[in-house]
Amino acid sequence: MIIAVSSEGDQGLDSVVSAHFGRCPFFILAEVEDEEIKDVKSVQNPFYGQHQPGQVPGFIHEQGANVMLTGGMGHRAIQFFEQFGIQAATGAHGTVRHALQMFFDAELREAEPCATSTAHDHGDHDDHGQVYEKDELGRLEEEAEALKDQLDDIDDRLKDL
Repeated sequence: MIIAVSSEGDQGLDSVVSAHFGRCPFFILAEVEDEEIKDVKSVQNPFYGQHQPGQVPGFIHEQGANVMLTGGMGHRAIQFFEQFGIQAATGAHGTVRHALQMFFDAELREAEPCATSTAHDHGDHDDHGQVYEKDELGRLEEEAEALKDQLDDIDDRLKDL
């Protein structure tokens, strides 16, 4: 099985998970057998700067991935992954290694559209009618909100320790 993880860097398992799969600069591809990581490689997201609906899920499909782990994605991306037969799961955070362990522990199994994509008409357009994927301010706002959510989650986990 090949598990793709959206990533902010190309440091393999130590890369930080990206908050949104379509706007990440890299994908980490982990070849897994019985929850054991056999091989890891990094690939650049050729659609990092801008993409049309379906392009990034198609690229992940071309990589042979069976699973896609990420912080968040829009509803249309989830539908494309379903069409390709790829299990998508949102809510990943921390390092790629941590996200994979969350998947192995059944903590990541389902995908729900991220709040910002929903607020922006499911990722299609922003409040001004512009295509959201082309709006740099919108991308940065979404990344900031996702990072805030991750920090809140980390803060809650620290309080529990």
